[in-house]
Amino acid sequence: MDMQTLYLIVPLAPLLGAIVAGLFGRWVGRTGAHVVTIAGVAVSLVASWLVFQDVRAGNIFNGTVYTWMVLGDLSFEVGFLIDSLTAMMMLVVTFVSLMVHVYTIGYMHDDPGYQRFFSYISLFTFSMLMLVMSNNFLQLFFGWEAVGLVSYLLIGFWYTKETAIYANLKAFLVNRVGDFGFILGIGLVLAHFGSLDYATVFAKAPSLANETISLWPDTAWSLMTVIGILLFVGAMGKSAQFPLHVWLPDSMEGPTPISALIHAATMVTAGIFMVARMSPLYELSDVALSFIMVIGAITALFMGFLGIVQNDIKRVVAYSTLSQLGYMTVALGASAYSVAVFHLMTHAFFKALLFLAAGSVIIAMHHNQDIRYMGGLKKYMPITWVTSLIGSLALIGTPFLSGFYSKETIIEAAKLSHLPGSTFAYVAVLAGVFVTAFYSFRMYFLVFHGKERFHQGHAHGNEPDAHHDAHHGHGGAPHETPWVVTGPLLALALPSLAIGYMTIEPMLFGEFFGKAIYVADRHPVMHELNQHFHGPWAMGLHAVMTLPFWLAVAGVGLAAFFYLKRPDIPAALARRFQFLYQLLLNKYWFDELYSWVFAKGARVLGGSLWRRGDQGLIDGLVVNGAAHLVERFSRLARVLQSGYIYHYAFAMLTGVFALVTWWFVRLY
Repeated sequence: MDMQTLYLIVPLAPLLGAIVAGLFGRWVGRTGAHVVTIAGVAVSLVASWLVFQDVRAGNIFNGTVYTWMVLGDLSFEVGFLIDSLTAMMMLVVTFVSLMVHVYTIGYMHDDPGYQRFFSYISLFTFSMLMLVMSNNFLQLFFGWEAVGLVSYLLIGFWYTKETAIYANLKAFLVNRVGDFGFILGIGLVLAHFGSLDYATVFAKAPSLANETISLWPDTAWSLMTVIGILLFVGAMGKSAQFPLHVWLPDSMEGPTPISALIHAATMVTAGIFMVARMSPLYELSDVALSFIMVIGAITALFMGFLGIVQNDIKRVVAYSTLSQLGYMTVALGASAYSVAVFHLMTHAFFKALLFLAAGSVIIAMHHNQDIRYMGGLKKYMPITWVTSLIGSLALIGTPFLSGFYSKETIIEAAKLSHLPGSTFAYVAVLAGVFVTAFYSFRMYFLVFHGKERFHQGHAHGNEPDAHHDAHHGHGGAPHETPWVVTGPLLALALPSLAIGYMTIEPMLFGEFFGKAIYVADRHPVMHELNQHFHGPWAMGLHAVMTLPFWLAVAGVGLAAFFYLKRPDIPAALARRFQFLYQLLLNKYWFDELYSWVFAKGARVLGGSLWRRGDQGLIDGLVVNGAAHLVERFSRLARVLQSGYIYHYAFAMLTGVFALVTWWFVRLY
């Protein structure tokens, strides 16, 4: 089999599974649906591994698979760019997707939409693979919108539930805001570069580095800065960066497997991947890089604060995802693209692990998601407990675990960067270490340790009540979940432990990415990081003497003290600092702001345009006005058309008299 056939198999195998499960689900049944989709993703994973090995052997592919349309000199194509960056993303997407597919068998076991769910997650896998394998902006945009569409379908999977419908509409609309900027950026690329092909655009970029455009009269903006910021606006929507972050926590209304697949490991990292892929463009604009770094720093710190007050187990993990995406974005702004992608990879494993572990707890708790009604689950769920501990330790950057290597390097990159905003970014990611450790282990201790509280509360589930009541019931001691749930947890725990140690050297300081990522000489952060790096073992040992390590220890220690020894203190602090507590609980009131300013503003503007424009101007003046004018003219004409001969004779004489008078006046 030649490699180009293998490239096609990678995205098309999950697509085939999605079609079979989606269109023929009734005939293939529940077992057939999960067999065909899991087989499709497994084939895709094996093919991705073979492609990865081929790329490591030095074979890179950049070519057209299908020409969709040609307009003059412009060609719209489906094409693949297979290099080390793509191959790594393909492996992450297919591996996490396979784990989620297997896990879904257990989690969605009794759901009436079983076949539909498998179809959706396979379709998502296809869309994400098309995005990361693209070699042109057209295909990138196709994959970008396709993952957004499938995300909409999955967040609102339980479509009888009002909160799920609200959440998927919110996600869809917020992403459209980001995508508007994204398509404007692609439009600028097309207008100034005359091509949508990556290689052509990247080759031409240096010659347009000093090009300026006028966004409004008498202003000159750097073309590269405008393109970079507009493309990043798309990433802000997809990767949930401040201020377009509001959709991600609400997306937890969808089933837990998609929280792991879409909102931890793959879709939300599309923006990070895109910026890394566009490194030849971003390296030409320090302004765009500073903008990216500051936005990432705000997201990393301030979204982490929100995790401290959340009581829904999945929302705590969701705010953790927001914060970690902020870390990746800071690395992008510091020109440490490989570090951002490295954290993307390590984060995909341990965050998918945390989400799936949260789902395992939710199953055991009869679909109660409130961590205040848990506690003491360690003895009931040993596998879920130990895998959650591994995921949490990786998340907070424990030395030698995967998250440590990527997170520590991001902090160092922010410290070494000299771009405007780098000092703020460094302080934010440093403070974020303490915050992350605190809220992560707050959740961990409340769920797995302390006294048992699960007989005190009622189900605050994420599932429709009918589903919950029919299949899970209430009460009863929790117990470990079946192997189809715990198996993926163990499979994800292994890379969460070791992948960072194994891959930091080739990915960050070796030739792994090669020419896939470009960094200009005037941004020497990676070079300086290389000088301080003495191997993964030495880095892990040195960590105990660094500030981030002790900040993480302090965060864990404070969480243990507050939630195991003195649970009265957090409640007292919440009462004492009521405004601050309400500020965090209400998520800085961003939802209310957007609801009032944009949603309500749009309704007021629409109502005003309808009353004045549609009713007043169009219906009132143009349509009805024309009718009234004809009516009035007709009334006048009707008066003159009496039917009496002497009236017409009088009108004729009057007319003759007027004409003769006018003639005499003209003559004399």
